[in-house]
Amino acid sequence: MTTEMLFPDYIFESSWEVCNKVGGIYAVLSTRAKTLQDRLRDHVIFIGPDCWQDRKCIYFKEDSKLFSSWKMQASDQGLHIRIGRWDIPGQPIAILVDFKPYFSKKNDIYTELWNSFQVDSLHAYGDYDEASMFSYAAALVVESFYRFYLDASYKVVYHGNEWMTGLGLLYVRKHLPEVATIFTTHATSIGRSIAGNNKPLYDYLFAYNGDQMADELNMQSKHSIEKQTAHHVDCFTTVSEITARECAELLDKPVDVVLPNGFEDNFVARGAVFTAKRRKARKQLLAVANALLGTTLDDSTMILSTSGRYEFRNKGIDVFIEAMNRLNYDKNLKRNVVAFIEVPGWEAGARQDLQERLASGKTFDTPLATPATTHWLHSLNDDRVVGMMRYLNMQNRKEDRVKLIFVPCYLTGHDGIINMPYYDVIMGNDLSVFPSYYEPWGYTPLESIAFRVPTITTDLAGFGLWVNEELGRMGEIEDGVKVIHRTDYNYSEVADAIRDTVVRYSTMTDSQVKKAREKAGKLSKKALWSNFITHYERAYDMALRKKR
Repeated sequence: MTTEMLFPDYIFESSWEVCNKVGGIYAVLSTRAKTLQDRLRDHVIFIGPDCWQDRKCIYFKEDSKLFSSWKMQASDQGLHIRIGRWDIPGQPIAILVDFKPYFSKKNDIYTELWNSFQVDSLHAYGDYDEASMFSYAAALVVESFYRFYLDASYKVVYHGNEWMTGLGLLYVRKHLPEVATIFTTHATSIGRSIAGNNKPLYDYLFAYNGDQMADELNMQSKHSIEKQTAHHVDCFTTVSEITARECAELLDKPVDVVLPNGFEDNFVARGAVFTAKRRKARKQLLAVANALLGTTLDDSTMILSTSGRYEFRNKGIDVFIEAMNRLNYDKNLKRNVVAFIEVPGWEAGARQDLQERLASGKTFDTPLATPATTHWLHSLNDDRVVGMMRYLNMQNRKEDRVKLIFVPCYLTGHDGIINMPYYDVIMGNDLSVFPSYYEPWGYTPLESIAFRVPTITTDLAGFGLWVNEELGRMGEIEDGVKVIHRTDYNYSEVADAIRDTVVRYSTMTDSQVKKAREKAGKLSKKALWSNFITHYERAYDMALRKKR
């Protein structure tokens, strides 16, 4: 006889990226929210940092009527919160908490954390204090809400994402043991640091000691909070099998459940709207390229891009630049290529000279000075993208078949140059390239295929491994996703494989391209939250059973 799975009556979920779009976790939570909201209807409550204070948060709509009586009591308890709705599909309830008042108590908070869970906060620096005080404040919100509205007759889960929520999870574990706790690490802090410091992560993973590496890389505090949280919550999870291996080796704790990142496709335009948006995106991207470079690239040009956080090695930005340089000299390339690196850098504003050219509507036969960037950078000479292009002598010359352009800003639709939101920009691509070295999941390639843009990724990304598992073999570009084998040491082979895949795509017929685009879209449907939510159901059930 099968036992019915337990499902929460209330879910509280916290992350630094609730109503705060800074990375991939925003996409995970904001796309999953509707699936949970449809099932729990306002009993799923997201908690995020009030980074906005007096400024308007474009992702949040305050509603003074929600939980008004509790809010008054919370205020009396010293909790400064704003309650409203996250402006995303499903419109779930969100609570933004002001965490700054707790900085004055941080030493006492850290002392209790050490005494209760042996978390080392002595070596804290950078964003550790800010994240921890938010996490503490979020836990107080859960505790206050629970004491006001709920009791042991309700099945309640508190789910924290990333090490930044660890302190709060441990607080709930100690002070509110009635609530089941789930911790998801989307990437271990020490694994990301090992990879980002140019150390071979994968060949030596079995030999690395997480605590020892944390000492070596000055990551003691982040590693400590992450490790202790993993060991003490009711259910410890991560987003892919590749990161699960990392957790077992570096945190000395196997994960309980793997929670792959799905998405909702309600943001993907269809039919004539899709066609019109794709045409508009291509027109704008080519207009920017032509104005910057003094060229007349037309719609036959292949448009490529890579995007994500500015992690030069981890995200494979270095090998992407290398591949574009090699592609430029490949005589088998059948089409001109303009490739964009859409990665937020230390941007100093949109280029006025480029804005003026775009506004004029004219064509130009001379490039602008520094024809590699759409926006100025505060420290142009120290930028790694610009530096590598300079090292490889990539000058976007007229005769170059491949042009490479750095877009070092967030594509919100208001950047001053492209002026289109990221999801609209994606639609203009022929191909996207995400040759990650360290990528626990990989939202960007998944988003790309959702818009029927074939993508290139690696088997060091959780998404790449998932694609191979779905296909039963290594993905090829004809499948909609090319999965390149990547190791600690085969950088040059990866660059060649990217080059060769782009060349191959440039020789495909219109019908072959159409088939690849259709297969990309079809594959993305398998990653809808309606398919992946079952993994979360397992995690909720496991955590709640430990409270029985």
